Amino acid sequence: MAQFVPVDPFDLIIFGGTGDLSQRKLLPALFHRYLDEQIPESSRIIGTARSEMSREDYLDMAKTACHAATADATWSEEKWQNFAEMLYYQPLDISASKKDWKPLKDLVTSEKKIRVYYLATAPSLYIPTCEGLDKAGMVTSQCRVVLEKPIGRDLESAHAINEGVCAVFDESQIFRIDHYLGKETVQNLMVLRFSNSLFEPLWSRNHIDHVQITVAESLGLEGRAGYYDKSGALRDMVQNHILQLLCLIAMEPPQSMDADDIRTEKIKVLRALTRFDASTAKTQTVRGQYTEGLVEKQPAPGYLEELGEGETSNTETYVAIKADIANWRWAGVPFYLRTGKRMKHRTSEIVIQFKPVAHSIFGDTSDQPNRLVIRLQPDEAVRLFLHIKEPGPGGLHIKSLPLNLSYAESFHIRYPDAYERLLMEVVRGNLALFMRRDEVEAAWQWVDNLIEAWEASDAKPVNYTAGSEGPLASAMLLDRDGRSWWASDK
Repeated sequence: MAQFVPVDPFDLIIFGGTGDLSQRKLLPALFHRYLDEQIPESSRIIGTARSEMSREDYLDMAKTACHAATADATWSEEKWQNFAEMLYYQPLDISASKKDWKPLKDLVTSEKKIRVYYLATAPSLYIPTCEGLDKAGMVTSQCRVVLEKPIGRDLESAHAINEGVCAVFDESQIFRIDHYLGKETVQNLMVLRFSNSLFEPLWSRNHIDHVQITVAESLGLEGRAGYYDKSGALRDMVQNHILQLLCLIAMEPPQSMDADDIRTEKIKVLRALTRFDASTAKTQTVRGQYTEGLVEKQPAPGYLEELGEGETSNTETYVAIKADIANWRWAGVPFYLRTGKRMKHRTSEIVIQFKPVAHSIFGDTSDQPNRLVIRLQPDEAVRLFLHIKEPGPGGLHIKSLPLNLSYAESFHIRYPDAYERLLMEVVRGNLALFMRRDEVEAAWQWVDNLIEAWEASDAKPVNYTAGSEGPLASAMLLDRDGRSWWASDK
């Protein structure tokens, strides 16, 4: 069984410490790592936000958040009280014209201790926060700064954020977080590829027919209407989560597990992605927007209804893309990408579909190709679909069945979730699971190109019913190539 290795003592300052991300993810993640004895008790966790709040009120809020995210069998009132000794709160309004950093500075204990600044704020506050830390004399060689996505909304704004943050912190101190990279099965992608002689010789256009990446959500806007309507599915999900998954699937073997070796290979993939024009945007992409329907047997409003009465919008809540990678390994292998809100199921899956055998001696009974299905959520699993003979008389009948590695069934422990793992990697200073500046900007270049192609083609989102698998045009995108989307319930 894997052992949890404690990290060195640290001070973690969460900007946006009362926000949704802090309450749902960050504080529970830190508490769970404390329960597993990874966090030394000499560490400090300091929340800061513009809300005027006492430390006692902050502890009440944090306890509610942590208790809700912790199984009853795991919760310990004694452990919570010990953890709460590490928690502090200091009001600070970064957007105010006059702000006093001294009370916050007085809470951090030592310049020699590892210090993490987690910016769980709007991207517009990234630069002012970093500049304020610098002017207050709170930047040391032991500092790390964590930037939540989205880093900008296009290449220009992403470049400006990177310039502003890099003016204060060295690139080696900047951790651009994408929580998908902390998922167990995502980390396992490189192990599957580069540690198993079964897969690496087959991992190219010679043996793979196509690749599908699906990130589907059953939820709607959930209080994020203001942000989402200015973003859409392409900026919100494709630019970061889906392109990161694509890079890990398509990258060449890195020289080592060193962070820069891994990230350099991912950048090569992003730069090899074929660009779009108005014509190819029409034939190789689909934009959709959900209308009212039933999600998990419950009535769900349409996107425009969620925005508000009388609102109109051309923002896409669904996008499907046929992407091509112009290099020796992947030339001619389509990568089908899709993501959407108010879909039939919440699921994230990668499907590697292999080419059929050159000549089948079994006729049409083995027409289902071999597939490697990697599921990221709701349950993490890896399944390899192989052909076997169905037992029994009456002739030879072939069935496609999976060799199934379920994480929940194979590893009978609660393993850390994405934020738990990534937070500990920040403290350790391991950059391998985080994005480098040029990686972020290369992803935005490709996304900006597609947005420009959509504008040139005057493409409007097509409707799809909430609780469905997305627009009909998405199914036709694959059908024209003689393929179909993998059904996640198989």
